[in-house]
Amino acid sequence: MPLDGSGRSQKLLDLAKRIRHENRNQNPDANVTLSNSRAHESQSAAEPIQRNRAAVLICLFEDENSDLRVILTRRSSKLSSHSGEVALPGGKRDENDSDDVATALREAQEEIGLDPSMVEIVAVLEPFHTRINIAVVPVIGVIWDKRAFEPILNAAEVESVFDAPLEMFLKDENRRQEEQDWKGHKYLRHFFDHRIENETYVIWALTAGILIKVASVVYQRPPSFEECRPPFWSIPNR
Repeated sequence: MPLDGSGRSQKLLDLAKRIRHENRNQNPDANVTLSNSRAHESQSAAEPIQRNRAAVLICLFEDENSDLRVILTRRSSKLSSHSGEVALPGGKRDENDSDDVATALREAQEEIGLDPSMVEIVAVLEPFHTRINIAVVPVIGVIWDKRAFEPILNAAEVESVFDAPLEMFLKDENRRQEEQDWKGHKYLRHFFDHRIENETYVIWALTAGILIKVASVVYQRPPSFEECRPPFWSIPNR
């Protein structure tokens, strides 16, 4: 893969620059400075902490074939909710978190031992709203050298960590769907099967929806299948 003078992938640098530029144009009033993991502005003390808010980290890196991949986890089977499911690193907003970037980075460090200094944040997307009115904010970041990341799993929360090709979330391969209904509105729930050796990971529901969105932003094209999103993802369920 072509590298710049600092040893970073030129392809990843160009991608980060483009996404950062697009995100700033679409969110000119955003309170996040997206130059690196530590260079985000703190929210003012006057801004109330939003209890029903969470953030997830979509951490991208380039593999040896110059393909983009995303880091995912399988939640512990001992958890009381969503046990054993595939998820993005992330979680609920803490009162000490200055913003959504801080939440995503803190949770990733707590869950899989990802040092925030290794991640360069390039975009913060609009939140996805769950059925129970939690606003989940996707935070896109890149790791320049994946080899330097040695996962340290929090066994109480995470059973395993793995990665998957980002582009798979735009393809119809290894995908299935279920029609769902919410207050008379039909929508589709997507399931992506990702096999690693003898293990199959199923990425579905909100996690799949967020990755479809991120892949669409990164590759600048829609998925090759009908998405038909849940209406409550865009509008809080009042």
